[in-house]
Amino acid sequence: MEFIDLKTQYKDLKETIDRRIAAVLHHGQFIMGPEIMELEKELALRTGSNHCIACASGTDALMIALMALEIRPGDEVITSPFTFIATAEMIALVGATPVFVDIEPDTYNLDPRLLRKAITPKTKAIMPVSLYGQCADIDAINEIAGDIPVIEDAAQSFGATYKGQQSCNLSTIGCTSFFPSKPLGCYGDGGACFTNDDALARKMRQIRVHGQDRRYHHPVIGFNGRLDTLQAAILLGKLTAFDGEVKKRAEVGARYTELLRKDVKTPTVPPHNTSVYAQYTVAVENRVVVQQYLQQRGIPTAVHYPISLHMQPAFAYLGLGKGSFPESEHAAERVLSLPMHPYLTAADQLRVANSLIECSKAVVAEAASRQ
Repeated sequence: MEFIDLKTQYKDLKETIDRRIAAVLHHGQFIMGPEIMELEKELALRTGSNHCIACASGTDALMIALMALEIRPGDEVITSPFTFIATAEMIALVGATPVFVDIEPDTYNLDPRLLRKAITPKTKAIMPVSLYGQCADIDAINEIAGDIPVIEDAAQSFGATYKGQQSCNLSTIGCTSFFPSKPLGCYGDGGACFTNDDALARKMRQIRVHGQDRRYHHPVIGFNGRLDTLQAAILLGKLTAFDGEVKKRAEVGARYTELLRKDVKTPTVPPHNTSVYAQYTVAVENRVVVQQYLQQRGIPTAVHYPISLHMQPAFAYLGLGKGSFPESEHAAERVLSLPMHPYLTAADQLRVANSLIECSKAVVAEAASRQ
């Protein structure tokens, strides 16, 4: 059983993807070739954004967004402590201070009810994460933010909707990732920024090519954040099947929830959200035992994420210790991601669910016997 099945996807899309790759090899414009602009137009259309700026990775997308907003040393940027390190890492790399706000226990996204207390005169941006494939409560976050720019870290949620609007087009800037395992992934690194602000879009386009607005003329400091033309071609090929895959992901997610919800804590997706299930993540007790049990039965799992960012050695300088963000810490000890992809069969899901339920009940029974 595959945790993420990219091989079947390629087999289904081989003719389209190979044709797209061959076109790039034929014209030879491997950097900023015509597929880049074609992809940007297609992605902007899908999200409803005025502008899409393709770039080299989701991490670069976050950096470009922060630089475009002129986040500097001494500034503060609010984000979640329960996410991949890239979110806070980019804040630190521009010299700003990551300020963490704890998560909601059901969605694992930043809790807007705690946001207002974290805002200070130094707060120059808010970067909520749309985790596991569904959006954070962006309306509440935008309202509290007021004039403070909001950057949606949508690395895991491209294709998801929030109150009928597409992820990546919900705030000042949306940033996503096309890492191979993402719902829309290329065959290497890739990412994109989205905005409806013309001035920000122009600046982000400059930043991704060393701050250049024309050859050898650099109005701003930037870096090499370009998406390869080959990766753009692969994404264009995959987009032909993306809507169908989003639908299948929803079906797989719903089936897991139906099979597991009576015995295991399953993902909570509010009625106003849809999820693309970048991961299908449950919460379990005694996770190590559960993982070993599933592994012995040929069922792969992963943990997203085992350590809250405020507990990472890299952020020790912030002086935050255990107990600072209890919901994030609680989640980090219990979350477990199950095999999730559009090609997962109902039979395989049943095998995963039955094994997980069997093990979870055994763990609970053992704990009860010790009391």
